[in-house]
Amino acid sequence: MSRHGTGTRSNRHKRGLIRRVGIVFPVAVFAVVAVLGVAVGAAVFGPGSGAFNIAQAVEAGPGSHTIALLEAERAQLTAMTTAARTLTVVVRPKLASPAEVAAATTGNGTSTGTGGGGIIYVTSTPPNPNTAQSIAYHLMASFGFSPTLYFGCLLDLWNRESGWVYDAENASGAYGIPQALPGSKMASAGPDWQTNPATQIEWGLGYIKQLYGNPCGAWSFDEANGYY
Repeated sequence: MSRHGTGTRSNRHKRGLIRRVGIVFPVAVFAVVAVLGVAVGAAVFGPGSGAFNIAQAVEAGPGSHTIALLEAERAQLTAMTTAARTLTVVVRPKLASPAEVAAATTGNGTSTGTGGGGIIYVTSTPPNPNTAQSIAYHLMASFGFSPTLYFGCLLDLWNRESGWVYDAENASGAYGIPQALPGSKMASAGPDWQTNPATQIEWGLGYIKQLYGNPCGAWSFDEANGYY
């Protein structure tokens, strides 16, 4: 083969190689650049990166949703603090005294209240005259009991025990208006204890004073225990 022919083939081979290299090289370079770009982007914008923190800072800028939530929380805390400063301490209510219970009662009938020591006070209007209740009402002062304060308790107590019936008697042997047990105890107040309401009432008031201090003490005990 002549030198001319050999040179021609060599030139054609070189030109083909150049064309192939000219196509493949740019493609390879673009691929490398793309891979590097993805890696750098992941490192730069990933959580914890500087760029990610910048994005957070931008989001936290004035007018953002995060700032709005923080402002709402601050307003709520301010309102709660203000409310706490306006709280009023409520003290334990004071129990009414017997005099206050009596003063609070108006009109007819009876009224119930609780005074110091848990004693139940029942106030009442004066009873009808010429009754056993009227006798008791007028005898109370001689035993140191204010009728205004204590008659209501005595009225309720003996309403329950005997209905103010002088000859009331139960199966246990209790007798009379105060239901003395036995009834013969009332003989210390008078020999007519079986028939005289005044004698029975006098004995009953002395019994109440000795054991309970006053009729409301006796009534409170009876309420709690069913007897006095």
